[in-house]
Amino acid sequence: MINCLIIDDAPIAREIVAAYCSHLPFLHIAGSCGDALEAKSILETIPVQLLFLDINMPVLNGISFLRTLKEVPAVIFTTAYKEYATDAFDLAACDYLVKPFSLERFIVAVDKARQKIQSAGQHIFLKAAGKIYQVQYDDILYAEARGNYTRVVTSQQVIVSNISFSQLEATLPPALFLRVHRSFMIHKNKISHIQGNCIYIGQQDIPIGNHYKDSLFKILGV
Repeated sequence: MINCLIIDDAPIAREIVAAYCSHLPFLHIAGSCGDALEAKSILETIPVQLLFLDINMPVLNGISFLRTLKEVPAVIFTTAYKEYATDAFDLAACDYLVKPFSLERFIVAVDKARQKIQSAGQHIFLKAAGKIYQVQYDDILYAEARGNYTRVVTSQQVIVSNISFSQLEATLPPALFLRVHRSFMIHKNKISHIQGNCIYIGQQDIPIGNHYKDSLFKILGV
């Protein structure tokens, strides 16, 4: 069961999200509130794994609210504004839903969040420059082959490890990590968008190899 909190200043928007949640038996609505300050109080008393978070709210907007949290649950933004998507994904949002959104689109977003929640605490140890780093799977953005080394880019740092690219690929869970090029693999939940023959993770563009393109799109369902 995943405890979720709905945060939106529009009552009808909260009702729609709650109705969508009712179709997914593994979601439990721990609370529903109209502003960020009320949400902060709820988070101090109830364990919550997932936020459905609006952006344009009185007193404190959703982006600013998220930045105030020391421990951030998985987040799905639900907003009428497209222009905040980059900020949202910079804060490691699971997904960004632009109102009005369908139940089908909602389920896709929740599946991403569920996968992130289930993978929390899973990690790999990487050797680099005489140190051993513990890296959470969910912190990894992508990895790049560099000869006998592998460059692992995370949300906090870049680690050039002596693990081989093929060994890293065999170690990471295939449900989360996809080989998209002979020299690149990505965390599929970190994809911002795909344009042409490139995947974008934030501002970083990653090439899609011709050999991997069909299987990638099949896995992503596009």
